[in-house]
Amino acid sequence: MYLLHLHLHGLFRARNLELGRDADTGGQTLYVLELVKALAGQEDVERVEVVTRLIEDRRVSSDYSRREETICPGAQIVRLPFGPRRYLRKELLWPHLDELADELVRHICRRGRRPHWIHAHYADAGYVGALVSRRLEIPLLFTGHSLGREKLRRLLATGQTRAQIEKTYAMSLRIDAEELALAQSCLVVTSTRQEATDQYARYGRFHPELATVIAPGVDLERFHPARDSDPSFPELDDLLGQFLRQPQRPPILALSRADRRKNIPALVAAFGSSERLRRQGNLILLMGSRRDIRKADREQREVFQQVLELVDYHNLYGQVAYPKQLSSDQVPRLYRWAAQRGGVFVNPALTEPFGLTLLEAAASGLPLVATDDGGPRDILSRCRNGLLADVTNIDQLRTAIERLLGQPKRWQTFAQNGLEAVQHHYSWVAHARRYLSQGADLVKDYSLPRSALTLAKAPGMTARLGRRLLYCDLDGALAEADQDSLQALNNRLHATRPQTSFGVLTGVGPQQAKEQLAALELPPADVWICRNGTDVSYGPDQDQDLAWRDHIREGWDRAALENAMAEFQDCLTLQPPSQQGDYKLSYWLNGEDLSLVAAIRQAIREQGLRAQVVLVDHVFLDLLPFAGGRPDAIRHVALQQGILLEHILVAASQHGDGEVLRGLPLGVVLANHDPSLDELRQQRSVFFARRPQAWGILEGMDHYRFLSR
Repeated sequence: MYLLHLHLHGLFRARNLELGRDADTGGQTLYVLELVKALAGQEDVERVEVVTRLIEDRRVSSDYSRREETICPGAQIVRLPFGPRRYLRKELLWPHLDELADELVRHICRRGRRPHWIHAHYADAGYVGALVSRRLEIPLLFTGHSLGREKLRRLLATGQTRAQIEKTYAMSLRIDAEELALAQSCLVVTSTRQEATDQYARYGRFHPELATVIAPGVDLERFHPARDSDPSFPELDDLLGQFLRQPQRPPILALSRADRRKNIPALVAAFGSSERLRRQGNLILLMGSRRDIRKADREQREVFQQVLELVDYHNLYGQVAYPKQLSSDQVPRLYRWAAQRGGVFVNPALTEPFGLTLLEAAASGLPLVATDDGGPRDILSRCRNGLLADVTNIDQLRTAIERLLGQPKRWQTFAQNGLEAVQHHYSWVAHARRYLSQGADLVKDYSLPRSALTLAKAPGMTARLGRRLLYCDLDGALAEADQDSLQALNNRLHATRPQTSFGVLTGVGPQQAKEQLAALELPPADVWICRNGTDVSYGPDQDQDLAWRDHIREGWDRAALENAMAEFQDCLTLQPPSQQGDYKLSYWLNGEDLSLVAAIRQAIREQGLRAQVVLVDHVFLDLLPFAGGRPDAIRHVALQQGILLEHILVAASQHGDGEVLRGLPLGVVLANHDPSLDELRQQRSVFFARRPQAWGILEGMDHYRFLSR
């Protein structure tokens, strides 16, 4: 098998993970690394790749600028560039993900071999994985790790407004990406039953029968109880002794990044309000790696500030340790150090999808107190090695810790239970075997398409296109052009043929497009992408691309879509038959209402229909096949013809054209464009012309030196 994993945000490398450096480098990073190593060790796996982001930034290690890095025999990290070179938090990656999807398709084509499946981790990777999956027809597996709808619900409960949440977390993009990934996935891998029944179930595109629970494992070579042959821990004694007056006391240990969801201030409050805990133990908080709190992001600073204020309020000096950082090699020793002193590991997170640190602590012989949510429920029900608590109730959290700390008999029972259960239930080898079995069963009957990797010509195609391809929007960019600008464009195209081919994008059918183009006195197009990307044909005779029709028809149910639109009949008007298509259902929107468009999308999701909703020029609403549309049609033609995406120039000006201007193809926005396209000004492959109409197209060609590419 050849397996490909997508893990895009944060900092990912083969060794010395910078866990807790920020909100983007946490348990998911460790899970992906350990999973990939376990998969590479299986006999029937030849190659595993983790695709992540290439980063060139003096603020982070140069490790993240290496194109490839070996994890272990059979497993490799592949870093692809997309967006700015510098390190970005995950909420700022969204505008650049289409670029990565294009790069990943190119990477797979260069390999000349299709992965058996792509496994996408988190919403950003789910978005990219869904695009690549449908373009190359590769099965997609998805793990959300944490889900946007659940996070939105909890943030709203704290009193934040939707506008505040959207500004900070780009939540609408995240939820849309999760819906897209769930619609495209053939398997959803979860860590707990609660994820499937409570969290994924909130998504219209989620199909419970495609979900499987595979609990992560723990590296038992690294995490184990103290042995007689183990050296003492002088470096930990020295480090923690800087904070603690009586470091020999049993520690209450918490290990997480400084994130509101991790709820560390509640643990400090519980400790500070208990005379018994203060008399018997110490509190040790490892809140990620930090160099300077002042340079941390706002949420981290707020968490640190709350912790320090609580330490001061309860006068906990000499009883609380919060070291700046521990190396990844020191973390296993910290667990063993705490277990030797009869300590307790506490996870007070408000929500915990799984909780790998709980397994690490259990494998090291530490009993647990954990949030009564998600993963901890499953872990403690199997391991019987600790207590669950409602962590929103300080009294309950405090009482649970008091019931373990300083209770030798109960402590010993829980510690032994944890050691035995982790060995039995949470081995990475067992996880990898079950994972491969589930994946192989689902994808073995996946119909392999005519391979896009061979770059074979589509049926009906009579000639190859040139090495460059110019697409113009027939409904906007060309429709408003004056005769002089059209003549200048015509002359430029004729002078560079056959190296440069000409294509049109339009919402109308092929025959109407041909008539409109002739009226502009432009030559017939080499490529016709009509009916909003559901109809592709070639040359003056408009030879149909039958492979494209086969590709987009899966799951298309026009009658069901018409029934779904019946509830919106007062707000929509069906367009005439001339504007419909076999794979295009078109309406006029009676007045511009974005909330109505959102409601239509939600209705289609909830009814399990595989269709996308596209709004063009504010009033033309089209329902298209899930795999159709102009962006995918452009890439289909490029794959069939072997044309580099950087050798494609797309000219656009209408509302709704933004979707065709994302990714690697070059874009030019004409001066007479709809204001909605201004949001693309930060895209590095989009040029805003100073001139309108076809003059702007020519300006864009000169800007990119397009004809010399």
